Amino acid sequence: MDDSNQHSPSSSSTTATAAAAAAAAAATSSPASSNFSSSYQYYSKLLRKRFTGFIPSLSDLKFPEKITFLENVSSLFKRTVVPSTSRRRRGNCLPLPLPSGALESFKLTPDAARVYEVLGDISEHIFFNLHSVEKNLQFWQARAEGSTSQKVYFMVFERGPRAFLDGSGQLLHDYLFHGTGMQSLSSTASAHISERISVLTSLRYSLATFLAQVYVEVDKVGEQILKEPEKSLTSLLSTVNVLFLDLETSIGHVSAIRQTGSSVDGSYSSPLLFEKLPGINQQGSQWTDCAIRDTINLIYLNLGKLDVYLSLLVAKHQKPRKMTQHWVRYTVGAVGITVFSLWLLRHSRLAGSSDIDNWILDAKESVTAFMTDHVEQPLLAIRDELFETFRQRHRGMMELEEVQLTSNSLHRMLLAFSEQTKGQKFPPNASDQEMLEIVMGRYEKELMHPIQNLLGGELARAMLIQIQKLKLDIETAMLELNQILRANEINFAILAALPAFFLSLVVLMLLRAWVKQDTRAEGKGRIARVQRRLLIVEVEKKIMQFQSRIDQGLEKDAQCMYGLVLYTLDRLYRAVERHAKSTGEWQCLRQDISDLGKPNLQTAHKLMVTSRMERMYDCLLPSTRR
Repeated sequence: MDDSNQHSPSSSSTTATAAAAAAAAAATSSPASSNFSSSYQYYSKLLRKRFTGFIPSLSDLKFPEKITFLENVSSLFKRTVVPSTSRRRRGNCLPLPLPSGALESFKLTPDAARVYEVLGDISEHIFFNLHSVEKNLQFWQARAEGSTSQKVYFMVFERGPRAFLDGSGQLLHDYLFHGTGMQSLSSTASAHISERISVLTSLRYSLATFLAQVYVEVDKVGEQILKEPEKSLTSLLSTVNVLFLDLETSIGHVSAIRQTGSSVDGSYSSPLLFEKLPGINQQGSQWTDCAIRDTINLIYLNLGKLDVYLSLLVAKHQKPRKMTQHWVRYTVGAVGITVFSLWLLRHSRLAGSSDIDNWILDAKESVTAFMTDHVEQPLLAIRDELFETFRQRHRGMMELEEVQLTSNSLHRMLLAFSEQTKGQKFPPNASDQEMLEIVMGRYEKELMHPIQNLLGGELARAMLIQIQKLKLDIETAMLELNQILRANEINFAILAALPAFFLSLVVLMLLRAWVKQDTRAEGKGRIARVQRRLLIVEVEKKIMQFQSRIDQGLEKDAQCMYGLVLYTLDRLYRAVERHAKSTGEWQCLRQDISDLGKPNLQTAHKLMVTSRMERMYDCLLPSTRR
């Protein structure tokens, strides 16, 4: 290559210095601009002295006098804070499409590592801004799909008290004087929503296109990173600077459209203007550390401008806050709390009433009684049943002996009565049933002359034997009942504790529902799992739309759709990382997500990857198939 065409980054700094001198000369020709510049430098120096006086660690830093204080703070932030946050966030963002062996090269080349951090931080910022735009865009699209009554309700009740008064007044005015209350307010709502959808859609288009261009440029370097990592990555810096200028034009077009006939309150103080990298030849000689550092600082400065500008632009078109949307119910709740507070005050000691004290005592007694009857006593009964079985068994054996004594006494009575009645000797082991039949037979005969036999016969003796038999039957039944009750004592204790158990179960279920109420894709539970599967469906849809744009020859739209594919993959990447690491699937799942983000991979292969992800990975399976 001819030497005349080779310009190192160091030569660009000379060009920048000359340009700065020319700008200074031009500034002196205008008195107004000179006064403004001198005043700006004066207040910047004053602010720098005050700020460094409060922070001792900054007072030791020596900054050039020609650089203003705000530029010093920006440069300090870009050199220290931003690179450290980039290194911390690198694992939480969709990785760049770099070869597998490139990271080993970064360890040997610090300059290439810094450039890699810059590229990763660019994608991190764009992903964040895209998420902000997409979140608000989905809200307005949902409102646009609503019915006429829903749009009117939104305009009147979901935009705050001031909008409630304005919307109610407009509704009444149109109804009384024009007879078109609902239709007119619905048209106003449609225009209100459509304007925000238009601006946010254009912003999403610009950011997604820029993101896709960055990923494509990184992918173009490809295997060259393994051979010449420093040269290939530093050349990306100048390419990215050009992409920033294209993004500036695209967003500037969105701003121009928005300012024409816009109903959004407020306006832009200044258009988005990125800093330009002066005189860089991508195929030049080796970059110096100073040139790389200046280029990195310039890119971070542009990123900061982009974030500030987009935050202001999105804030003017964002959805209403939750407090604003639900201000009616919050107002009713506040009124209810106020009335309840006044009612409490009326029954409190401050008003000379003891009602609240009495209610507290009654509630305390009720809770104490409930805890005693359904918690403490059942637990003590279970404890006694489990740990005092020996004493209870000993007591049961004594009662069995008492029944046995009654049975022996009855046997002897039956034996004596039978021998006397029959006049013969009975064996000691004679059956009680046979002897009881003899007693009952004699009892029936004695009942024929009850008074005579009661005084001189065996009627009284037979009756006493029957009473002894009845006593034995009662003692036997009581013994069996006692055994049944003791056998089921622990069951009765558990039954008494069931109300407290069910109450505790309900409290635990409520706590579990509160803990798992996070319905985002990063959360736990069935709803979060459904959200992760819906992200895969969204990835498939975006891939098919990207291929459709390519087939139709719509290059710009295809770039935008590829950027939306990357954005959806980034959301999926963040959602599954923690869950996949806990199941040991993260290494393979991370590689599949990275493959889906490669621009040169065939669409058919990408759809095969998404199908495998839905079937194989535990964190993406439906709850019924786990």
